[in-house]
Amino acid sequence: MDAWCHWRKELRSFALDAIQHVELTDIPAKEVAREVLAEHFQSGYGIYAGKADKWAVLKFSKTRAQYVSLERWHTHQACTWLDDGSYQLEVPYSKDQELVMDILRFGADVEVLAPPELRARVRDQLRAAAKIYK
Repeated sequence: MDAWCHWRKELRSFALDAIQHVELTDIPAKEVAREVLAEHFQSGYGIYAGKADKWAVLKFSKTRAQYVSLERWHTHQACTWLDDGSYQLEVPYSKDQELVMDILRFGADVEVLAPPELRARVRDQLRAAAKIYK
């Protein structure tokens, strides 16, 4: 559920199954303009809301390029076919949890080119997974 958080004083997404207590109060609901809601909840990648402040640059192998080029990851994505037959995809995001999961499903067929912190997070996840299979 997307709503105004009076405690944090910002828009937030709440998991309904995690809500433990509901209380009716006299505090009036805060009106938020449709444009503000769209900017907050639709500018970043996936279900994790927040204004997109980073861009992921992903390079997909020639093997997976055709498949990935048919997918729409985000309404503001940028795509480029590279000379070697690989495919570069750029998507805006604010929080990387879902993005990291989607990147990991491509294994060795994708490389995170930027930003460095996303590249490091994917690398660390791959290293942790590789330890399980030693």
